[in-house]
Amino acid sequence: MAKKKRTSRKPTAKRAAKPKGDYTSPARMKKILAALDAKFPRAECALTHQNAFQLLVATILSAQCTDERVNKVTPGLFEKFPTPQDFAAVRPEVLENEIRSTGFFRNKTKSIIGASQKIVSDFGGEVPKTMDELLPLPGVARKTANVVLGTAYGIPSGVVVDTHVFRISRRLKLSKEKAPERVEQDLIKLVPQNRWISFGHQVIWFGRKVCAARNPLCAECPLETTCDSPDKTV
Repeated sequence: MAKKKRTSRKPTAKRAAKPKGDYTSPARMKKILAALDAKFPRAECALTHQNAFQLLVATILSAQCTDERVNKVTPGLFEKFPTPQDFAAVRPEVLENEIRSTGFFRNKTKSIIGASQKIVSDFGGEVPKTMDELLPLPGVARKTANVVLGTAYGIPSGVVVDTHVFRISRRLKLSKEKAPERVEQDLIKLVPQNRWISFGHQVIWFGRKVCAARNPLCAECPLETTCDSPDKTV
């Protein structure tokens, strides 16, 4: 029996893998914003404060510390030292003792005193209202500056990226970046500017109440259908 001749076939191009979904589409972002509005319609900054300077100090204290702990410390702190001038003149060992329970109290003391001195000397005792002026202050990075500008002044300078916002942005695949500053740049492109302030507050509350780092409450989550994170519990 004669053998059949083999016919050569042209190599075919590999098919590209189908994406699981466009995680950064405007439609998905709109759905996320709507769910956050429904769950946390009046989300606000949890740090107790009466003015921009108090918020700045409280935000510095909140690093590696819970807002609840900070709110226990600041009422007595601001009663003893009500102005930037008071903080600028306080002896470090005195302030360290006042804020010891917030952790990292030595570094926080240096930051608070240094920022207060610069606010007094360079800005007449008033917390500045621009990112460029805030960032040179000791202890102030973009997160702190965004908190002050957004919450105290209503200026949408960017999106606050704390531990909750960082975690949830990556879980929802709104960003793949591994540094908070780069996650913020991704969020700025996705979130409408008029939502930058409220989005930060809402996601922080969402992270505290629903999407915890461990054992997130996925069964109660309004974003469960839009999330395929490996951390899901359902």
